Amino acid sequence: MNIPLSSVPVPTFRSLKLRIAVLYALLFAAVLAVVMVLVNVSVERFGEASASRDMAASARVFDEIIDLRASQMRSSTDVLARDFGFREALATGDAPTMASALANLRNRTRASSAFVVTLDGEMIGDGSSTLPPVEEIWYRLDEGNTKGVITLGDHLALAAASPIEAPDLLGWLVLAAPLDAAEMARVSELAAVEFDAQVRLSRDLPPIAASATPGVVIESGDTAQNLYRVSALQSLQDGIEPRLMLRHSLAKALEHYAALKYLLALVGTLGLVLVVALGWRIARGVAGPLAKLDEAVRRFGRGDDVIVQAETDDEVGRLASSFNSMVSAIADRERRIIHVGLHDGLTNLPNRKLFVQQLEQALARRKDEERVLIAYCDLDDFKVVNDTLGHPAGDSFLRTVAARLVKELGDAQVARLGGDEFAVLAVIDDNDASLIPLAERINNCFGTNIDLDGQIADCSASIGIAVAPGDGESGVDLLKHADLALYRAKREGKSHYHFFEPSLDEQARARREMELDLRLAIKDGHFELYFQPLYSLNKNKLEGFEALIRWNHPKRGMVSPAEFIPLAEETGLIHQVGDWVVREACRAARDWPDELSVAVNISPKQFAAPGLASTILQALSNSGLQPHRLELEITESVFIADIEKTLGTLHSLRNLGVRIALDDFGTGYSSLSYLRSFPFDKVKIDQSFVRDLNDNTNNAHAIIRAITALASALGMDTLAEGVESAEQCEILREEGCGYGQGYLFSRPVPVGALTALFESDAQRSLAG
Repeated sequence: MNIPLSSVPVPTFRSLKLRIAVLYALLFAAVLAVVMVLVNVSVERFGEASASRDMAASARVFDEIIDLRASQMRSSTDVLARDFGFREALATGDAPTMASALANLRNRTRASSAFVVTLDGEMIGDGSSTLPPVEEIWYRLDEGNTKGVITLGDHLALAAASPIEAPDLLGWLVLAAPLDAAEMARVSELAAVEFDAQVRLSRDLPPIAASATPGVVIESGDTAQNLYRVSALQSLQDGIEPRLMLRHSLAKALEHYAALKYLLALVGTLGLVLVVALGWRIARGVAGPLAKLDEAVRRFGRGDDVIVQAETDDEVGRLASSFNSMVSAIADRERRIIHVGLHDGLTNLPNRKLFVQQLEQALARRKDEERVLIAYCDLDDFKVVNDTLGHPAGDSFLRTVAARLVKELGDAQVARLGGDEFAVLAVIDDNDASLIPLAERINNCFGTNIDLDGQIADCSASIGIAVAPGDGESGVDLLKHADLALYRAKREGKSHYHFFEPSLDEQARARREMELDLRLAIKDGHFELYFQPLYSLNKNKLEGFEALIRWNHPKRGMVSPAEFIPLAEETGLIHQVGDWVVREACRAARDWPDELSVAVNISPKQFAAPGLASTILQALSNSGLQPHRLELEITESVFIADIEKTLGTLHSLRNLGVRIALDDFGTGYSSLSYLRSFPFDKVKIDQSFVRDLNDNTNNAHAIIRAITALASALGMDTLAEGVESAEQCEILREEGCGYGQGYLFSRPVPVGALTALFESDAQRSLAG
């Protein structure tokens, strides 16, 4: 809109300063009147703003007090939940003891109710109040929620919960305190100004409060002049939406400024009476344009498009021009900010935020005959590009991939979610159309290598696909399911896509349960070590043992390492598990005969973590085991990331006096080069070569002979894994292999069975 600035009729001067100097006396009245009006309005606005700030500050006080109260209640429940007698009473069903303990907790904490929710869905209270339906709070507790609002009969209460473990989870102890008018009045006394505070369900709020955006102060708009602010409170019960409603009288807040307004009005009236006769024309000429500018500023502040038309060449006209320039610059800057906030800076593709918005819009507009497909694309081995070619090459790689996706999928929306992750959104208008061609198109976008200034980089991606409505009708569900499908695609190999299946959700839930059980196993010590003997083939004598971890699950029994070790590596728990194995292996080997050693497998992630040498040194020191009796087994995968760093770590370990063995030798592409890079003490021949010794048609004999000859030339021992027959043992001995390990000698046994192996080996030595 255009706001014209009228010129001043009389007198006219090009300089506003000169105009004010010459006509100072006449302008006094106009300036005074304008000032009075502006000050009066400003006082009211200041009062309103001050009341809004007080309300916001009080809301924070209320939130902190409620959170503090919940934390205090949680501390009280933690003490009782950990009490041995209380846990024993719950486990044995001793209702009188539990009721007494709950009543004592309730009275001590000034709470209205205390009760226990068991895993079986039973509620045990002290009989002091009506308890909420167990089905409405059980799942919240099971999901790990510890505090929130619940209903106790016809009123609301703040509740805090603590798990009861012995050591397995038995249930949850819940303590509830009332959030009634008396409690809110007590809390309101801590506020700086007078407020009316209430905790209600969202459905019980008055219309003006129910329509308010949480956290935003609104005015009632009626003669009462009340301010309202509604905050969402956390719920510990399904089906309820608790809200904290604050009400503050704006009229009372403005009463403090009434005397000032009356005084200003009186002064303004007196001044206006004195100069009104001469000042009205000057006020219209100077104050009028400034008022127009003020109105334009306020309109611009509300988000309106404003253009001020400058009709004079003085300071006011130049101010109007500057204002127009400022408005244009701000609008342009806002457009750039919005673009930057919704797009990736490297590829200029939509970012995750914009992609989610586009997905929600596509789902909202979806017709019955349409399907919405999203694909998560995660580049395979992109880290190798950055590590080998540098980050500038990695950026160029990402830009090339982005351009390729946009070009090849012009009918779809492409986004970069971050790092090496891309996403594709496509709408298919035929319910019967196959999705395979589209999936192949997406996959083919990554099927061509990329030239980076003469360096050829492999381009492939793992892709997870989810389709609405079959895989979910909300954006959250589709994103979750596409991510699960991506996880499956990665596990099945590179350059592969996978559609979401309901079983993936179940697998993810089972994986999460397994992860929780694994964390509990680390905490409660459910692991134990088994030991498999290592025999000298030439001496027919026991030389040591390899320590192998076993998980004795309290419900599932023995869990295979092949099942939980990959999970531990994915979740980062392998560091704790690996450190425990090293410590326990050293402690066990301390009591063996001095000539026996113990071998421990070191995970690649454990090897790459800082402080491995310190962990080994501490384990040796605490156990008293001689360093030469400890052997660390690593695989060649530790060399992939950074060979120089790997060699540095190996030398640090060697300096401790421990032995280093290269495990699974022969299964990789660069095993020989690794033998040249580092002087290993032992080479463990992979069992696949030993298994093939029974087949005279292959070259397994020659491979074993070559490995043993190479190791002997380099001064390294050789050990064959998976020896299961006397025939294999004899062939290995003839081909120069010094040591063997396998079921022929013994399966892995617990520490309690080692004595029998010691005695058997001693008898064998005497017989020999």
